[in-house]
Parts: sequence; C-alpha cells; structure tokens
Amino acid sequence: MLHELLLALLGYTGDLIIDERDHHRSLPLSDSDSDSDSPISEECTFKIAPDLSILQPSERDIIERLVSLGFYYRELDRFATKSRDLSWIRSGTTDGPVQRTSQLLKEKGKKPSVYRRAIANGIVEILSVYRSAVLHIEQILLSDPTPILATVTQGLNKFFMLFPPLHELIVEIERDDIRGGQILNLLYKRCHCGVPELQACIQRLLWHGHQVMYQQLASWMVYGILQDQHGEFFIRRQEDMDVVNNLSPQEMIGKSERTSLDDESLSDWHLGFHIFLDMLPDYIHMRVAESIVFAGKAVRVLRNPSPAFRSQNDSFQQQMSKGSCKGQGFIGRFGLLKEPSFDTKMVGEELFPQSETDKINAMLQELKESSEFHKRSFEYAVDSVRSIAASHLWQLVVVSADLNGHLKALKDYFLLAKGDFFQCFLEESRQLMRLPPRQSTAEADLMVPFQLAALKTIGDEDKYFSRVSLRMPSFGINVASSQGELPKVRAGYDGSFSVNSHGMASSELSTDGWDGIALEYSVDWPLQLFFTQEILSKYRRVFQYLLRLKRTQMELEKSWASVMHQDHTDFVKHRHDRMKCSVTQQRRLRFRPMWRVREHMAFLIRNLQFYIQVDVIESQWNVLQAHVKDSHDFSELVEFHQEYLSALISQSFLDIGSVSRILDSIMKLCLQFCWNIENESDVNTLQLERITEEFNKKSNSLYTILRSSRLAGSQRAPFLRRFLLRLNFNSFFETNAIGVLNVVRSRPTLPELHQ
Repeated sequence: MLHELLLALLGYTGDLIIDERDHHRSLPLSDSDSDSDSPISEECTFKIAPDLSILQPSERDIIERLVSLGFYYRELDRFATKSRDLSWIRSGTTDGPVQRTSQLLKEKGKKPSVYRRAIANGIVEILSVYRSAVLHIEQILLSDPTPILATVTQGLNKFFMLFPPLHELIVEIERDDIRGGQILNLLYKRCHCGVPELQACIQRLLWHGHQVMYQQLASWMVYGILQDQHGEFFIRRQEDMDVVNNLSPQEMIGKSERTSLDDESLSDWHLGFHIFLDMLPDYIHMRVAESIVFAGKAVRVLRNPSPAFRSQNDSFQQQMSKGSCKGQGFIGRFGLLKEPSFDTKMVGEELFPQSETDKINAMLQELKESSEFHKRSFEYAVDSVRSIAASHLWQLVVVSADLNGHLKALKDYFLLAKGDFFQCFLEESRQLMRLPPRQSTAEADLMVPFQLAALKTIGDEDKYFSRVSLRMPSFGINVASSQGELPKVRAGYDGSFSVNSHGMASSELSTDGWDGIALEYSVDWPLQLFFTQEILSKYRRVFQYLLRLKRTQMELEKSWASVMHQDHTDFVKHRHDRMKCSVTQQRRLRFRPMWRVREHMAFLIRNLQFYIQVDVIESQWNVLQAHVKDSHDFSELVEFHQEYLSALISQSFLDIGSVSRILDSIMKLCLQFCWNIENESDVNTLQLERITEEFNKKSNSLYTILRSSRLAGSQRAPFLRRFLLRLNFNSFFETNAIGVLNVVRSRPTLPELHQ
C-alpha cells in the first residue's frame, strides 16, 4: 500500500489509487504523447478506489490529501514536458512545405514559446526537489521496521503550500494562452505573497523568465538585432505590427516596395520598431521601454552606417594622407569648404567601439546574475545604455556630420537670414511674379532670377547652397540651386494637383499662384535621422510665410519709389509750364490719401517683419545654440529642435487660424493696393476705397486679437507686448480698434480722388 502511494506521488496510478479522468474514458490512454497533449485538468482527479474498504475514514482523508500532490506533480510535469518539446524545430527543418502546413494545421493553437520553456525549466527544478523528497521518504520507510503514514505527511508537508498555486499558475497560462511578457507580468504579481517558500519559488520562475528577456535585451541593445521568433518581446518590427493590425497583402506589398527605395537604417529608425503594449510587463515603465527602443535603434544606426557615409569617410582619409603641399593646396582652394567635417579622432575608429559593447554586456550580465529583480537597478542599467548610445549618436550627427552648420543653413535660407539673397531674388523675379504662373514652365521661369540672385550675393562662398533647391508643389519640376544643373523631377511630385503639406489642394493658393514657392533641402545620412520630412515641412511652412511677408514689404517700397520717380520726372519736365505744373500739383493732392494708406500698410508690415525676424527667430536661435553647445545627448537635441520649431510657429501665429487668416488677407490687400496705384493710367477709385476699408477692418481686428489677455498675457509669445508697443506707440491702433468695436461708421471714401 505504501509503495503504491509513493508511485502515486510521482504521478503513476494503479488499482488502489486511480485517476478518475482515465476511469471515465471509454478508451484508456496508451500513448504517453497523447497524455502530454491533453489539456491540463483544473480539478484533482487522483482518488482512492471506491471499492477499497480496508481504510478508515481518517486514513482515507490523509491519503487523498497526499495523492493530490501526485496529481499536481503529474500536471506540472506534463506542462514542463510540453513546453520544453523542441520537435517543432526538427519537423520545421526536415519536412517539406506540405508536411509543415499539415503539421501547423494539426497543432493549431499550439505556438512555440521561449518564455514558457524558461518557466518549464524552473518547474523542472522544483519537481526534482520534490522527487528527491519522495525518494528520501521511501528510504526512511524501508529502513523503518514499522512504517507509518505520518512519515510521508511530515516529509512532504511544505509541498502542500507550493503545488496548488503552481498548478493554478499553469492552468491560467494554458487557459488564457499567456506568452512572452505577459508571463513575466503574471509571475511578478504572484511574487507578492505572505508565504516565504512560495515567494522564493515564484521568484525562481521569474528569474528563469528574465533570463530570456535579458538575452533579448542584450541582442537588441548591444548589437541592434531583434531576436523574437515567436512575437513575445515587447519590441516589434513594423511588419509584425502590420500583421497584428490585419493589413491586406496588397498593402503590405506596397509598403515593402516603398521601404526598399529608402535607406534601410532610416526606415528602421523612423518606422521600423514599435513598443507592443500587449507584451510589455506592467512593472517596466513606458519611459524605460522607450529608452530600450531608442538604444537599440541607435546601435543599429551606429553599427550599420550608410555606404555613402563610408565612402565619404574613406575619401577624407585619402585626402588627409596625401602630401602636405597638396594638402595645403586643397585647403587653400576650398578653405571655406569644411565638408566632410569629420573629427580626426573619429577617423579610423568604429562609430560604436568594442569597449562600449563590453560595458553594456557587463551591466546586463550583472542583472542576469542577480537572484531577484530590482526595478531600480534595471532602470539604471537601461538609462546608462541609452546614455551611451545617445552620446555616440550625438557624436556622429553633431560632430561628424556638422549638424550646427546645417542648422545655420536652414536658418539662412528657410528663415530668410540671408536677406540680401532673397531681396535680390524678389527684385529679379518681380516682373515675372506680376503675371500668373504658367503651369508648364513656372519653376523653370524661376530658375533665372534664382541663379542671378545667387551669383550676385552668394557666389561660391556658401557650401550649403548646393543643397537648396526651389520648387512649386503644384507643378512638379525642381529648380536646382547649383548653376548649370538641369531641373530634376522629384519623387512625390508628379504634376498632379495633390494635397500639399499645408493640408489644402495644391491648386488652391491663398493669395496668388506664386505663394506656393517652396524650398527643398537635401540632407545625407546620418542627418536624415535628425531632419525628418516632418521637420522639413515645418521649415517650408515658415519659409512660405516669411517670403510672402518680405515680398509684400518690398512691393510697398517699390510702389512708393516707382510713383515718386514718375512724379519727380513730371515735375522736372514741366517745371516751366505753370498750367501743367498745376495739374501735377492737383494729381499730388488726389493721391495723398493713398500714400497715407500705403504708409499704414508699410508700418504694419515692417513691424511684423521685425518682430518675427528679430524677436522670434533670433531669440529662439540663440536658445537653440545654447542647447546645442551644452547637450551631448542626441534625443535631447531632437527635443530641443522640436521646441525651437514649435516656438517659431506658435510665436509667428501660424497655428492660430484666425490670426493667420487675417495676416493672409492683409498681405493680399497690400499687394492689390500696390498694383492699383502703380497703374496710373487706370486708377480704380472704388477698388481703392474697398481695399482701404478692408485693410482698416483687418488691421484693427488683428490688433484686437493680439492684445487680448489670452495671447499677450501668456508665455506663448514673450515679445508680443513689445510688438504691440511698436504698433500702438501713439495710441492710433487702440483708438481705431475701439472705434470699430463701439461705433458703426459709414464706409470711408477718398474724396480727393474725385477732384
């Protein structure tokens, strides 16, 4: 009887102790594999045979309590055997496609899991301790002349606290198909209990699960390789996310074709990897997970530089290795050309040295060897790895790729810091822009004034100008910036009237057809990690706004100069003719109200331009430069640059629809006014009156909105009060704004025009 009890404790039933699940089956189990494939029982099925009548009720209760350990042992062993089964690897490599397909269909619902295998290894350790305890009890019973049942109970007492929770654990894993990080999350929650033995047992299982996670982290953060064959890691590739989101095969094929056209490292950096929340354990904070993703992506970039970057590096080394005389000639000829601007210490070294790899491996190995999971230690190690990766990425982008030089170039051209160049360009293209753009040749027509302005103001002294090109989004041919270079067709602009970066149709231009003028800036690897298409689109948005503002300001000045020149010419020509001189004097009096309106327009546009260029752009540029100087972290630098662009857009009121619409209307009215007054032969009086009325309304509305406490009293535009002070230095704007709000006035007229 005792020997059969010992066998039952190891999961083997017989005549005295039976398994009710087998007893109720019509066909007994004959294959051990079939037994391992059967679902885990949730209720204990080991019972004493009902026809056994020699036992007392107390003995029956004790034996049934003992044999429940055998049931738990068998279920735990079956779970471990099934989870550690690697036959799917053998079948996957030896069978053909048809056999593999049938095997997958046969085993539908059974997915391999490295995390379950790791937990199964921990369960095997616990079961081995249990078997040793049973063996020790057998030795005691054999040596004792009068064996008693209490010996068995006393030897296995601690397992009554371990096996039921473990059985409940594996039942939940099997029933809910828990895998990957979900298993770690489940174990971490069950670690917090009041039974020391059970807590130590669950912590051991969690340790085994963490070994797999640390292995995946080491592969990702040290080598940039994602080892996740079964989709159990909390970091996934975009293709895996597409499968989860049930994208159609046609959509996935289209995405793969588009991705193949881009550099792999760039697509991986921007779109390649994401956090899979279903597999992210709750005790790993989202910030920590994002740091892990960033570190792995940074290591991938550093370990897989672009071929163009390598060739550029090699050519630089060859130039540096040439003779000193030849080198001096090279420097003398291209003294202003610092590209490629690699630090001499960086030349010949790996972008991610082996010493850093060893340091990261040592930190992860220390975590793996710890018997308990310490959240603070884990987060500290992740932050350290992230700092190392960010520092080397900063070295690559900021120092090696001359980030600050490109930032300065974007400021010069997209933010109109090179005012002489754009002044010359607008003057050269002024007559062209007085006519509507031609759909077929608009960009080609702009090439001549663009190149002339470059020759007159830039020449060969700016190495970044070759990266700038002019385009009209609604047409499709780029105007190359470098002289002698033919226009090129860029991918994405096929001539169709598509939706542009401002969210409106390309054929719908806010003021006239030339408002669509935009700049393109060519960036190479690794600067594409920093200057994304989203960033460049923001620069283009600010550029279009500033160019329209500068064009409006120039037209107001040119109109005044043109008419005054004609007036002086008429005065000199007819200075001896009193009658014609009086006619000239009368014409001056008739046009005097228009000059008053023009001066109001120019005053508003000049102050707005000064506010944006000096108070907004220059101040924010100084803040960005201070951050670039002090920061040695790539991700921090990206955030600072995002804040810089956001400040430019918000403080220029481009993100306030009401203000931006008013400014668009004011600039449109100014241009219409200039074109009307320059056409002296056919001055449209009613049109000028309408323009004057609309300008007064729009300018007063603009001042009223900007002086509101919501804008002027916030930190959105810290220099807005200074701008308002310039506008209202003599209370003119405030008086007119109050009059518009409180008094219904008649339509203003220009009586002098009818004299």
